[in-house]
Amino acid sequence: MATLELYFAKVSTFSQRTRVVLLEKGIAFTPIEVDFQNKSPEFLQISRYGKVPAIQHGEVRLYESSIINEYLEEVFPDPALLPKSPAQRAIARIWIDYANTRFVPAFTKLLRGKNSEEQEQGRRELLESLLYLEQEGFAKLSGHGPYWLGEHLSLIDISLYPWFERLPVLEHFRQFSLPDETPHLQSWWQELQKRPSIQAVANPASLYIERFTKILGNAIPTVPVPNNPH
Repeated sequence: MATLELYFAKVSTFSQRTRVVLLEKGIAFTPIEVDFQNKSPEFLQISRYGKVPAIQHGEVRLYESSIINEYLEEVFPDPALLPKSPAQRAIARIWIDYANTRFVPAFTKLLRGKNSEEQEQGRRELLESLLYLEQEGFAKLSGHGPYWLGEHLSLIDISLYPWFERLPVLEHFRQFSLPDETPHLQSWWQELQKRPSIQAVANPASLYIERFTKILGNAIPTVPVPNNPH
């Protein structure tokens, strides 16, 4: 079997996704941490966008976490992180797409919005997204299991995971926490943190708060408001 090399960054949300997949599947790999101030030619040959994660697996060179993770699922099918049924796999991909196109942008807008209006728009969108994940996603798909698709971890769980780890940043800078109306998500997050793969790639909240203190700098502060004014 060809050697797999993973180019990653410790604080990268998208890298964490792929690192968890590799660990869950027990795939041997060589980790190569990327210095973004001095990107190597080898890395830039593999990641045409200059972003992490990126992998080289034999002659295969890939970037973008969702694409890498699906590749790993196909090449290393056990343990499965997607359902066997084509219909159920498609549904799982819808929720992964929702994470990428709705949940993550709302999170980012609230945290890094350039003014108070943009931040408050992000707050509304993130609250709406969390309630949708709770009511239309987890509550209907989990079948009372601990994970999104029931008893077994899936790429949906892994796709959402890194941003839940960063919720303390939102609480610290934007006074936003998981709303009371999300009991399923709260239980899911508590359960997810027990997994060895998650613990292996997790960073402490203090690291994120310190990092975003530098990133946000003179960013406009927000006035504390309840997550759900109703």
